[in-house]
Amino acid sequence: MTATTMNAPWTGNPWLRRALAAIGQTVLVLFVVSVVSFVFLKLTPGDPVTVMLGSDFSQESYDKLYHDLGLDLPWALQYWHWLLNFVQGDWGQSYVSHQDIFDLAVKEALPVTLTLAGLSLLIALVVGIPLGVVAAVRRNSWADVLASVTAIGGNAFPSFFLGVVLIWVFGVWLGWFPTMGYVSPWQDFRAGLWHLALPALTLGAWYVGLIAAVTRSSLLEVLGQPYMAAARARGEPQWRVIWVHGMRNVLMPLVTVIGLQLGGMLRGAVMTEVVFTLPGLGMMITQAVQTREYTVVQAGIMMTALLFVLVNFVVDQTYVLLDPRLRKK
Repeated sequence: MTATTMNAPWTGNPWLRRALAAIGQTVLVLFVVSVVSFVFLKLTPGDPVTVMLGSDFSQESYDKLYHDLGLDLPWALQYWHWLLNFVQGDWGQSYVSHQDIFDLAVKEALPVTLTLAGLSLLIALVVGIPLGVVAAVRRNSWADVLASVTAIGGNAFPSFFLGVVLIWVFGVWLGWFPTMGYVSPWQDFRAGLWHLALPALTLGAWYVGLIAAVTRSSLLEVLGQPYMAAARARGEPQWRVIWVHGMRNVLMPLVTVIGLQLGGMLRGAVMTEVVFTLPGLGMMITQAVQTREYTVVQAGIMMTALLFVLVNFVVDQTYVLLDPRLRKK
């Protein structure tokens, strides 16, 4: 048997090697996040047993519940038990609602957060990319000034402040949109979009300015390239020169920025969900912190970390699709 045939089957497949390496990094990141979050939650002041028992309880009932929850075990053993149950899908039950935490996090809260983040990103792309293109094509014009002002304005206001302003103007004063509550767009599309309009605008406003600025700066570099002049010399229409030849080379830095900022969008969703009382991961984690349900908080942290690493994996694979040179390598 030759050395070539003895090699592992994935050694000759670059994409498979890349995917396996990404999976290994994902597992390592999630493990580190689980350990760090577990330790910090243990160091957080508060006692879940007193929350469950209320204000009137005996020391005997306290000790029994403390033992039943496994809180009297060493931290390392508590973490090991939690990890074994977690990877098997047994995330425990909520102390307050008595719901299964897996159902609470994955089936109820996660779809809300993903829907909000997806709609916010769509708003940012639909508004930010054309705004950046107009600013680059009409450099130093009123359109360029408007794009710059929009970018600065979107970055200037924190999401919680902008959310309160939008609630007061469009929800209370004008009465156009509901100020709180959630309706799933997958059940009632029109009512769902109506309830998510203000939260999605709140979360997407910051990214409109960022995407517009990145699109403008990247397109300005592309417009001066020789192949753009060659496309104009061939008599191609201006829209095709910009949106086909130009934007094709803008996609790489744009995808990079979107991938890096999606993690920030997930963090921003926490505050946005609290402002608009949306039952997503952010609201779930916030309520669990207030009631000292650290198992629910741990599940929310792990779900957020998993979303973050999955986004990075998708962005990494998107580079290969967009750049033929990476496919050759």
